Amino acid sequence: MSAFYLQTDGDELSASCIKNLERAMENFVDADIPLAVEVIFVDEQEIRSLNAQTRGVDKVTDVLSYPTLDGIKGKPIYGDDYPFDKDEDGNLIVGSIAVCIKRAKEQATEFGHSFERELHYLIVHGIMHCLGYDHITDEDKAEMREKEEFILGKLGITRE
Repeated sequence: MSAFYLQTDGDELSASCIKNLERAMENFVDADIPLAVEVIFVDEQEIRSLNAQTRGVDKVTDVLSYPTLDGIKGKPIYGDDYPFDKDEDGNLIVGSIAVCIKRAKEQATEFGHSFERELHYLIVHGIMHCLGYDHITDEDKAEMREKEEFILGKLGITRE
């Protein structure tokens, strides 16, 4: 079973929020190595630029995910299979996530829930993408939402 680490670039998430997210993700994936996801917080201009460059969509979005490993959804992960994807601490990097804070605040207002819930949801959503989950088909979307709600539930964050 695995430990899970978030590497962040700013103070948008408190140390206790990071630790709570890491604990909620602990043992979610069967892995013999600690897993890590990089989380960066960006402004509207930067996320629009990333979206255009990497997806060909020239508009602001809330979160972008960049998985580093293919075909890992629901499978055990063995560090020896990924010798070149480890960080300096020996954690296996499963991806990076960019979150637009302004868009997260706007969506929290639009959806009538707290900024904290929206930010946690977007990070968990991004992590799920990094772990191979997607929402292209209705079946995939239902599976991904179930996983997201499970993790958010472990954090005590439910739909308000």
